[in-house]
Order: sequence, then structure tokens, then C-alpha cells
Amino acid sequence: MNYLALTLLFPFLGFLTLACFNRRLGENGAAFVGVGSMALSALSALVVGCDFFAHGAATYYDLPLLTWIDLPDLQLSWTLHLDGLSLTMLGVVSGVGFLIHLFASWYMRGEEGYARFFAYMNLFVAAMLMLVLGSSLPTIYVGWEGVGLCSYLLIGFYYKVSANGAAAQKAFIVTRIGDVFFALGMFLLYYELGTLDVQQLLVLAPQHFAHGSLLMTAATVLLLGGAVGKSAQLPLQTWLADAMAGPTPVSALIHAATMVTAGVYLIARTHTLFELAPATLDLVGWVGAITLLLAGFAAVVQTDIKRVLAYSTMSQIGYMFLALGVGAWQAAVFHLMAHAFFKALLFLSSGAVILACHHEQNIFKMGGLWKKIPFVYACFLVGGGALAALPWITVGFYSKDEILWQAIAGQHAAFFDIGLVGAFLTSLYTFRMIFIVFHGREQGHAHAISGATYWLPLGILMLLSTALGALIHPPLAQVLPASPATGSAALHDRVELIAAATGLSGLLLAALLYLGQRRLPAAIARLPLAPTLSRLWYQAWGFDAVYEFFFVRGYRGLTLLLRRDPADQGINLVPRAISALHGLGSRSQNGQLRLNLAVFAGGAILLLFIASIILN
Repeated sequence: MNYLALTLLFPFLGFLTLACFNRRLGENGAAFVGVGSMALSALSALVVGCDFFAHGAATYYDLPLLTWIDLPDLQLSWTLHLDGLSLTMLGVVSGVGFLIHLFASWYMRGEEGYARFFAYMNLFVAAMLMLVLGSSLPTIYVGWEGVGLCSYLLIGFYYKVSANGAAAQKAFIVTRIGDVFFALGMFLLYYELGTLDVQQLLVLAPQHFAHGSLLMTAATVLLLGGAVGKSAQLPLQTWLADAMAGPTPVSALIHAATMVTAGVYLIARTHTLFELAPATLDLVGWVGAITLLLAGFAAVVQTDIKRVLAYSTMSQIGYMFLALGVGAWQAAVFHLMAHAFFKALLFLSSGAVILACHHEQNIFKMGGLWKKIPFVYACFLVGGGALAALPWITVGFYSKDEILWQAIAGQHAAFFDIGLVGAFLTSLYTFRMIFIVFHGREQGHAHAISGATYWLPLGILMLLSTALGALIHPPLAQVLPASPATGSAALHDRVELIAAATGLSGLLLAALLYLGQRRLPAAIARLPLAPTLSRLWYQAWGFDAVYEFFFVRGYRGLTLLLRRDPADQGINLVPRAISALHGLGSRSQNGQLRLNLAVFAGGAILLLFIASIILN
């Protein structure tokens, strides 16, 4: 189990090496260090997993590293915690992260800052591994803040374009809002329970708090605030689409293997706390349900290939929150794993499309690409099919079907209906993107692409996105409770058929609209409300404009008001007054005898006058 520390150590050492010697390594050296450190991390994770199962999938294992805080009332150590949940996340982060790094070594060739890019990527993975392996909330929080910092560095990687810097700042600031809530939740839990060790919290909370306790509800709402910030859920979802300013491998890493899954992991890790607060758990479900609908409608009208995938990520994380809200803990984590496979495939494939089209990202300036890049077309079909949950042949069908089944079996009919609408929208916008990009009349001048570091990671992710990926069963039985939902086999079969029909109907509608001459979309666009709805959805329901008006402008107005700092100005009146009096006194010292005698006589008269008043 000592290999567990190596999974985190290798990418961190890779970061240090790249940060210190980036100007000396060159592209080949930087790729060797960046990709090699991730390969060693993934191999270490594989050894850890084999050892874990060899010991009968033990409930958990703790690996103490060093003491962090040692006070009479607070003891914290850097300890890595391994159980079925953290092992699942370890496999996703290190395995998918390695494939993304391998693809990036091909995609980023010739870019300025090649070594700097891999330094940030290695640090990103190290921070995420700290997050998922931390045994206490403060340790998790260190990784939590680490991925926030790295997202800022990577989203703003092309910093010479001011819009990219603005997108990086937006991601950093919005997620910091959620982080404040997370920190407040930690403080409240420590105040009430006297510990921040996650396993101790899960044992002590049921003993200390009654079911539905107001304090536990407050603590879990604060933790949920942190989760919605990192996982881009309502109302802190606005940063995710703008995060597409970063290089495409960064988008793949953020959306598939690391940052946006952190909120799902946090809620799953602290599931006992949320089970004690049913109101918060219901809120988790509604946050996910509403987010998946809002993001689904937004994705239907996007024109940037990466923004379509960004809104789909927001929607799929919404599915995971919905699953958590109905108590389908294991189904949520299974969908997290499946989503990592097919979303990494889609983002990396979109990167290949962008390179083939000379860095064009507008899908309506593409077309007919299946002839030029047939392998990428196959990747999009498999990845898009998994995202749309095409029945029985894709991993996405099995993970999404389990969520829908547990929603209806748990008597959450509203969540089931919203999930179906979301599934239909997902299929519609996914195949809209595929049909526009790869079919129809060819636009521009695309070129063929090649390279083992391009097709090998795509090929592996394509296999994992098929039904073969569904054969991977995360070892969650000893960590997360089974769903309380009960239902007959007939009901399960009926839900499965409904889910299959929903995904296929979205595909058929997309084919009707976007294959051939595409006259029907043009006719729909001329309907009375169509332009307004299209504009509203394209702007993601106007959340950015609302936040700009109420928060950003208000903040800027406040900075203008306080730019001279009224508090400092008030305090500075005292030294200014003394300085003025000093100036007056200095002017009187001019060496003129008549003035000196006059002042002397005036002072004597003033003293005699004061003395007479006192004596009388």
C-alpha cells in the first residue's frame, strides 16, 4: 500500500522538474517528464488497486505521511485514505489523466510555453489526487484549492489574449465563492463534533445530530455550496463555458477527470451527513435536475464545438447530483466514471477536429469531415452515442439507466421526468453537433492528421466508452449505501425501454433536422418566438448578464466609491492638521525682531489675562 503515496508524488515531482528546468528541457524533454510522471502515477495506481483487491477489497486503509497540526484540541496529519470510493477516483484521475497528457504531447507541439503547460497539468493532477485521497476535510480542502489555482493557470494559458485572462479570473472568483461555503461548513462541523477526520465525522454525526437537525442541515447546505461551485451547478455554473478559453486537453482534464467531479465526490464522501439532512439531500437533487435542463437547452443552440461539450458536462454533472439527491450513491459514482471515459474522448476528438480545421471551432464552418478524418468520426460516434446513452452498446446507457431507474423506483417521479427530458435534449444536441461537423457540404479546407500519441489515447477511450466500460464495477459496496429504491423487474425493464426510446428519438429528430438540406431548422428559426428563445438559450438563460448587473457593476461602483479609501482619509485628517499647524509655526520663525517682540508681548498679555480670570 506504500505505492499509494507514489500516485501523488510522481506528478508533483514532474511539476517541480518542469517548473525548475522548463527552459532547458525542450519539447521532447518536457513531454517525457510530463507524460512519464503521469504514466508512473497510473502504474502505481494499478499496483494499489491490485493490492486492494488481493486483500479482499478491505473497507479502508490509511497511510499516514506526516503531522500537520498538533494542538491540544486539534490534531491533523497528512494521511492518505484508500477505500472503494477513493480507489475509483484514483483510477479515473490517474488513468484518464495519463491518456489526456499523452494526447496533449501531440496536440500542444509547437505551442509557446510547452513545458509550462505540462508543469501546470502535472500540478493539477497532483492536487486532484490529494483531494480524493485526503482522509480529513482540511486535507481535501488543500487539494480543493489546488485544483482551483491550476484551473486559473490553465484556463488562462494563452494569457496574451485578454479574454482568456478574464475567463481564468471568472473561474477562479466564482469557484472561490463556493470554497468559502465549504470552509464555513468545516468550521461548523469542527465546532459541533470536535474533529475534521472524515471517517470520525461519519461515525460521530449520527450520535450527535438528530435526523433533520437544523445544525446538520446548515452544515450540509454549506458543503453543498462548495460542491456547486467546483462542479458548476446552479447558481455558480457560469464559469464552466468560459473555461473553454484554455487548450483543449485542459478542457478534457477539467471536464472529464478532475475539477468538475470534485463536488460529486465531496457529497458522496460525506454521504452520512447528507442522509441526516433530508431537506439538503432533496435540494441536491433539485439543483442537479434544474441544472441539467438549463444546460441541455443551452447546448442545443451553441455554435462552438467546445461550448456544446461544456454545457453537456454541466448537464451530466446535473445527472450525478440528481442521483445523489435520490440516494442513488453508487449510481452517481458509476456515471461519474462513465462520463470521464466518453467526455474525455469527445473533448480530445474535438481537439483533433480543431487542429484538422486549422483551429476553427465554429461547427457551421465545418462539414463533410468524415472523409478527411474517419477515425475521429468513429470516436465522435462512439463518444456521442455514450453521451446520448444509445441503448445496450454504450457505457452511458448503463450508467444513466441506473439513475433513472432508481429515481422512479424511489418514488421521485419529478426527477425521473426531468431526467428523461434531459436525456432527449442530450441526444438531440449531441447528434446535431455530429451531423453538422461530419456530414453535409464540406466547409473550409480540413486536412488529415496522424500520430500514435493522437490515436492511441482516443482508441483506448473509445473502447471504454462502449459497453465494455460498463463491465468495470467500482468497488463501492463497502463505502456507499445501496439505494433504498425498490421495484419489480418488470418496472426496471419498462424504464430501460423508455430510456432507450428517449435517446433514439433525440437521434432521429437530429437526423431529421440536420441531415440533408436542413430546411426545417431554417423554417423553425422564422417562427415568432424562435429568435428570442434561441438568443436566451445561446446566452445560457442570461445568468451572466444578471450577475454582471447585480454583482459585477455593483462591485465596480463600490471600488470607485472607495478608491480613495474613506477610512484612511478620515484617519489622515489628524496628521494633516498637525502638519498644517507645524507649517504655521514654521512661518513665524523668520528672524524679524518686531514680530518676535509682538508675539512675546501678545503671549504675556494672554497669560496675564488667564491668570486674572483664575485669581478672581
